[in-house]
Amino acid sequence: MSTLGKHIILEMWGCCKDTIDNVEVVKEILVKAAESVKATLVDVVCHRFSPYGVTGVAILAESHIAVHTWPEHGYAAADIFICGSAINPRNAASYMTEAFYAKETSFLELKRGDFLSRTPQMAGR
Repeated sequence: MSTLGKHIILEMWGCCKDTIDNVEVVKEILVKAAESVKATLVDVVCHRFSPYGVTGVAILAESHIAVHTWPEHGYAAADIFICGSAINPRNAASYMTEAFYAKETSFLELKRGDFLSRTPQMAGR
């Protein structure tokens, strides 16, 4: 394995406002996103803001899935960071896109801990 993991930065527009403003629904989507990729769920924490918006984090043995919502804009932003190579984080991104009824999405996939392409440097430089 050349990297420690993959990190997806997912943006979702045109989401169902009622879905992304409901803390229980967002929590359920985080749980099911983890289940959809067979990740090991450690805990889920969600918070509903006033007057609207939800932030939630699913802590995984393999890392985390986090989401922040702006119902007034129909927008949700998610981070999906999965360590190792056994789980494809794109599958969790696809699940969340469908669950939030996003009409438009974009994502950026980053390699985390990419040791093979790293140029060795001296300590402190």
